[in-house]
Amino acid sequence: MQTYANKTKKMLFSTEEEIFDRLVEADNPFRQLQAIINFDALVEPLRACYRDLGRTGIDVAKGYKALLIQFWEDYSDREMEKALRHNLAIRWFCGFSLTEDTPDHSYFGKLRERLGTKRIADTFNTVSRILEGKGLFGNVFTFIDASSIITKTALWKERDRAIKDGAEKLNNANVSDYAADKDARWGAKSKTSYWFGYKRYDAVDMRYGLIRKTAATPANVLDPDVMESVCPRQGMVFTDKLYDRKDVDRVLKAHGCHPATIRKNNSKRKNRDLDRWRSRVRMPFEGVFSKVEKRARYRGTAKVVFQNFFEAIVHNLKKAVTILPRSPVMA
Repeated sequence: MQTYANKTKKMLFSTEEEIFDRLVEADNPFRQLQAIINFDALVEPLRACYRDLGRTGIDVAKGYKALLIQFWEDYSDREMEKALRHNLAIRWFCGFSLTEDTPDHSYFGKLRERLGTKRIADTFNTVSRILEGKGLFGNVFTFIDASSIITKTALWKERDRAIKDGAEKLNNANVSDYAADKDARWGAKSKTSYWFGYKRYDAVDMRYGLIRKTAATPANVLDPDVMESVCPRQGMVFTDKLYDRKDVDRVLKAHGCHPATIRKNNSKRKNRDLDRWRSRVRMPFEGVFSKVEKRARYRGTAKVVFQNFFEAIVHNLKKAVTILPRSPVMA
């Protein structure tokens, strides 16, 4: 039997690629991720936000992969810094050599700001097209719903300051004068379910539960008002009673979709048997909304939108790694 010392000695004379091959397990999901996505092609449009002049920095492909891992593992900037230093699988996936310097925590905030929401939205759409080409989107049934992104659980100090300044109470009309996050607002699902922060809207393709479209707004925006942004281009769209409005039906029709809305109890179009069927069909996909991140990592609408798009990318790629067959080179 080969001893650990002999293995180590042999590794000392191996190439760096061979060392990574031995230390990064064949079933590591990051290996499958590399096989699914051509990251060099994916990030090519992002290179436009870098100038060729000046000191050579970290390649944007490495930075993008690092951000992907950060959301994949739910790391803070400081945790991501440590992971790149000490986790060989992450170092290998991001493209850093064994001896190469990795960025410190301040790099990730600068990179997010440089990339911006528009570019990340574009990469989300590109990843979706890649996964669609692999058969992961059905484009027949879509489930649309919203979930909370919480900025802060309590604003007692802010309320006291508002009252001291003469306000009757702290509400969405004046909260921007007192809260640290000037864009966050209160939202509510019911009289007893409310939060302060933002709201995410996902259009979930009901073949495998991947997110087809996504959006994020302050929490006081009404769900139906965002339908235009997340409506698919075909198929049957399942929604809850909040979307039982004529303007929503018009949007769906304009996009070539058929409404599968659960109608309100006082609606003339109410069909309880049909609504029970609709509830059963969409039930397996409600977990997408219950399992997504509930806290805002950053302040401000633009940064929360960035967070939302990257979390949607990670959600879809985690699904893809699970669903797609393993690459033959890793079998």
